[in-house]
Amino acid sequence: MKIAFLIADGMGDYEIDGIGGKTPLEYASTPNMDRLASLGKLGLCQTIPEKMEPGSDIANMALLGFDPEKYHTGRGPIEAAALKVKTFEDDIIFRMNLCSVTEFSKKGIMLDYSAGHISKELGLEIVLRLKRELEDNEWKVVPGFQYRHLLIRRHGLNTPLKNININPPHDILNKEIANDIEKYQGVRELYEFILRANKIIKDNFPHTKANCIWPWGQGKKLVLPDFYKTFGLRGGVISAVDLIKGLGYASNMEVIEVDGATGLLETNYKGKAEAAINFLEKNDFIFVHLEGPDECGHGGDIQGKIKSIERFDKYIVGPITAYLKEKKGVSLICCDHLTPISKRTHSKDPVPILLNNFKRPINSGIENFSEHTAKKSKLFFQKGDEIIRWILKEIKVTED
Repeated sequence: MKIAFLIADGMGDYEIDGIGGKTPLEYASTPNMDRLASLGKLGLCQTIPEKMEPGSDIANMALLGFDPEKYHTGRGPIEAAALKVKTFEDDIIFRMNLCSVTEFSKKGIMLDYSAGHISKELGLEIVLRLKRELEDNEWKVVPGFQYRHLLIRRHGLNTPLKNININPPHDILNKEIANDIEKYQGVRELYEFILRANKIIKDNFPHTKANCIWPWGQGKKLVLPDFYKTFGLRGGVISAVDLIKGLGYASNMEVIEVDGATGLLETNYKGKAEAAINFLEKNDFIFVHLEGPDECGHGGDIQGKIKSIERFDKYIVGPITAYLKEKKGVSLICCDHLTPISKRTHSKDPVPILLNNFKRPINSGIENFSEHTAKKSKLFFQKGDEIIRWILKEIKVTED
């Protein structure tokens, strides 16, 4: 049986007056998802556990079948797994953004979590400079992609660093950073490292939007069960973002690189679909992740979010589900969390899901896939990691 999980990061939203009181998913032209809704099962899933924050790392870990309350250690460790960084059991690993703030002080405001979506070339140049000037036996700087990088404190597990609770920068756009500055100041070695880094950026890169580093999402090394041994499926992941790749590497799945995959609105949609279909020819499970709707949600870009949803429907959902229909496979279409335009950050609301078993289609009588039609269904998953197990049971029933 061929199974595809098609995840449009942050696709869900709230009603928006500017588009007739509809959500972007309702407003967008999505003929493929609407047709599939008439042949499948709609419902809701609580991808974010009650006591955890609504992050993509937590939600996608759950959708891959791993309970984040058991396995999640932080955003940084997941991305370290993606970059194949060698870490020790007692290291503390931070995600480190290049950001734009009015000033790095208690008077400051977070202007941009991505330093204006800094280019990969400039982001790399800045972080390599920080690496040359600041790295020592305790601190390790790891270049990543664009604004997303890592900062590792060697043998830091038994220091106050493990307990510092810094806001993800995308959660505090246009808000004061005073609370986070106070927390940074409470861990002197980290605060002093940041100040030195910020001075290097200011002195050497004065014409960029990047003017500070923002370490957050720290934790110890990530360890996940083997995906194949857990579910009996030969699986792979396709994404532009390191957190999905990290989850794939950590669970011994195949991580498939697609040229031109950017994590933005303009990305290689067709390339992702082709790679997914090619992988399924010889394997069982593919997890395709699209970052565009989430980036547009953070940016408050209504039209961009609508476009990304329409392209997801046309270039990813269309061809992959056509292939699955031919192979009598199964698809799950959903988002990992909502990224409402009005909030410009993630929410903990249950996400709409659409399940199609092409071996046994049903006549649902539902005309479209949206947050509202999903809420009318009785199908509800209390935890994201329940979905894949439920699907495997459904497949067994179908085959029996």
